[in-house]
Amino acid sequence: MNIAFIAHDRKKDEMVNFVIAYEKAFENHNLYSTGTTGTRIMQQTGLQIHRFMSGPLGGDQQIGALVAQNEMDLIVFLRDPLMAQPHEPDIIALLRLCDVQGIPVATNVATAELLVRALQRGDFAWRELVHKYKPGES
Repeated sequence: MNIAFIAHDRKKDEMVNFVIAYEKAFENHNLYSTGTTGTRIMQQTGLQIHRFMSGPLGGDQQIGALVAQNEMDLIVFLRDPLMAQPHEPDIIALLRLCDVQGIPVATNVATAELLVRALQRGDFAWRELVHKYKPGES
């Protein structure tokens, strides 16, 4: 599975702690993240993460490009609902793309935990079918 991690500044510690708690669940997947979030996760875990730019510099859009191509399977995006974000249109666009493509996205730790437990149970096997029968591929 292709899994992305994004966290606003005041949620980065929460993201790192979440990934530490579920490190074993993520270790056999392809992991992606925006810049600083990915660096912080790698510093605290043994996970390797493909890092994109910082969110405000286009990282959200880079992950969004993978979503638009239906290449992302799960996104954990810990948003800070109490702080205005200068790149809010990019965030809304990413969430809209997730809705269009049917990509599960968690915007808080409670939902993220439910999704990662589903991942551990194998409930995301349907995403393998999405990849197998992707238009233009056999």
